[in-house]
Amino acid sequence: MRTRIRLAALAAGAAVLAVGGTMPTSASATTPVSAPGTRYQLLAPSGITYLPANVDLQPTASGTWANTGLQVTLPVAGTYALDLNVRARLQAGPPVNTYMVARLWNVTSGAAVPNSERILSQLIDYTAAGAGAIAKNTTSPISERITVTGPTTIRLQAQRVNAAGASTIAAIWSDGAGRTSFRFDRIS
Repeated sequence: MRTRIRLAALAAGAAVLAVGGTMPTSASATTPVSAPGTRYQLLAPSGITYLPANVDLQPTASGTWANTGLQVTLPVAGTYALDLNVRARLQAGPPVNTYMVARLWNVTSGAAVPNSERILSQLIDYTAAGAGAIAKNTTSPISERITVTGPTTIRLQAQRVNAAGASTIAAIWSDGAGRTSFRFDRIS
């Protein structure tokens, strides 16, 4: 059976894998490519990206969502598995109850991705004032599935919440000691 694949599919972000034969090539994006007896399979779009710069949440008001520079664009309609590792840095002086939360924000639709909120880190210590600073570095996962009808941009947002006392450092970090990453795989 002959199957024709236009290279324009490649320009749209699809990767091509030759199954059972060698993938022919063409110099023109409009010239069909095929090989007798060869079947071709389009691989699902996937990718990974890393937080481009650390995000300081300390200047934002408690409970206020802040955009990070970490986002992906899901290139075509379908259902995607989204997997993130988010590194949080949190410090405070007791007595305190402060925490950080992250969520996924659908930039295209202007709405939070349902059920994507995760606590990244929390400090609770009601020791008397003056006991010294307490701090944590943690990496938390976020895994969700999302179905989109076309190209869609998803961004990581974060907030700090001071339930009692206040944080002195609240940040999303990515460096050689631990990366904040965002991976997507189209699953259907």
